[in-house]
Amino acid sequence: MRKLINVTINGVEYELGVKPNLTLLDLLRYEVGLTGTKKGCETGECGACTVILDGKPVTSCLVLAVQANGKKILTIEGLEKDGNLHPIQQAFVDKGAIQCGFCTSGMILSAKHLLEQNPSPSEAEIRKSISGNLCRCTGYQKIVQAIISVPGRTEK
Repeated sequence: MRKLINVTINGVEYELGVKPNLTLLDLLRYEVGLTGTKKGCETGECGACTVILDGKPVTSCLVLAVQANGKKILTIEGLEKDGNLHPIQQAFVDKGAIQCGFCTSGMILSAKHLLEQNPSPSEAEIRKSISGNLCRCTGYQKIVQAIISVPGRTEK
């Protein structure tokens, strides 16, 4: 049995028939083909699958696709515009904050949400904001430095 849902992903509207137990993560990766959202622990612990759902970061492995009906979703693929990286993405590149890259999508989307809420977070606030995103390569210092370096952000 499938349920018809309507979602807007990265500004594109989709009408999809989904199984009731399909996660938002699997919808994004396997139904829509957006593989930037990573499948990690599947228990909401690692943050690799973080996306922005109606303006808030969520671990998409814990959200059912049917729960996203009528909502807007932003994935890492939705950040670049006209072939240009988002300033947060560029900061990660410039500061070498990408090692294996597995955590990067979730880290960037968590950072984006933080900077929208607080354009000038302290280092402690940045660390707290990304605490739900685990980096297997222990690259946290470069990740924090990348977030600190985002243009338009001012030191506290």
